[in-house]
Amino acid sequence: MNAKTVLITGASKGIGASIAIKFAKEGFQNIIITGNKSVNQLNDLKRLLKQDYACTCHSFAADLSVYENVKRLFQEIKERYDGVDILINNVGISHIGLLTDLSVDEWNQVIHTNLSSTFYCSKLAIPHMNHQKCGKIINISSVWGIYGASCEVAYSASKGGMNAFTKALAKELAPSNIQVNAIACGVIDTKMNQFLDEEERASLIEEIPANRFAKTEEVADLTYDLAKGHSYLTGQIISLDGGWF
Repeated sequence: MNAKTVLITGASKGIGASIAIKFAKEGFQNIIITGNKSVNQLNDLKRLLKQDYACTCHSFAADLSVYENVKRLFQEIKERYDGVDILINNVGISHIGLLTDLSVDEWNQVIHTNLSSTFYCSKLAIPHMNHQKCGKIINISSVWGIYGASCEVAYSASKGGMNAFTKALAKELAPSNIQVNAIACGVIDTKMNQFLDEEERASLIEEIPANRFAKTEEVADLTYDLAKGHSYLTGQIISLDGGWF
């Protein structure tokens, strides 16, 4: 059993839920999961982790794009667990459409949800990690943060910012034995991609050398691998895209 505490944001479904299950399967006892709109799914996951893996799971339902909510989250963490040893910044939303049709509010929502929440959570997690002289911050990013996607400018900008954030923060925290890395996901088989019809899915799969979409469990496996060791690996944007780019 592992007594370290892991925080996974955006864990009510998809990649985040798979990451939470992976850590529970591997014996982590202190797991914190957050969600916003899918509260029922978040609570279902909490019950699953407790019943199937006998871990201590704390759920927190709030919009992490708001700093005051993140402060409340970390106050609860301090009271229950003292601090976070492994932070996985996974919460994210997308917006598809022309930039000229994108409203200021929609832009702000994507940037604050995907990028500002990463800053907020990292800012409040780092003091405990510094005190312990160890820690892991793993940011779930996207290949669009490297290459950009037409009609997904806000999403691409937020993930590009996350990648730069990862590289810069890794240099800042390396002397404290805290590693910061990001996983740049390709096409993962989640609800975020369910807007694609069968023809569009087939066409996209043809572009990917691995000839398929990735499973959320594969992202979880890589996330866990980064979390459990590799003390000299930091500041890296690791593409998980089946050879797409």
